[in-house]
Amino acid sequence: MVTGVTRNRFFAPVKGVKISGVTLPKRGSKHSAGYDFYATEDIYCPAHGLSKLSFTNVKAFMPWNEYLAIMIRSSLAVKHGLQVAQGTAIIDADYANNPDNDGNIGIAIVNNSNEDYVIKKGERFCQGVFHQYEITIDDNADGERNGGYGSSGKF
Repeated sequence: MVTGVTRNRFFAPVKGVKISGVTLPKRGSKHSAGYDFYATEDIYCPAHGLSKLSFTNVKAFMPWNEYLAIMIRSSLAVKHGLQVAQGTAIIDADYANNPDNDGNIGIAIVNNSNEDYVIKKGERFCQGVFHQYEITIDDNADGERNGGYGSSGKF
């Protein structure tokens, strides 16, 4: 699909998933900061526990100096005590098209409540917000991503 550096932000299905088989993230209103992500399957969130890593079948393209922050939707946090594992997931610009999983964004959910909860397939459960970042003048990072989750230790 798209290779190299992009100046645009967009979402695309990962390889092997047809556009008709995935709901791409979208904003709920013209002033929403976040793009809603949809569950591709039922996600079981045990009380005081962690869900399995659930993949969205979506990848995100953005300029090199941006990242996509993934957070739980506020209604799920307030009503059911859910949050994204580690509070916020960070998707780097070089994650798209990685050789391990083609940039498939996966999300694990922590349930801080006393009751099990199931996020239903097709439900909006997380939101992604694009952020710009700066680097220091003496930055010398020259590693290349060579995989998906946990690949930063492989540089």
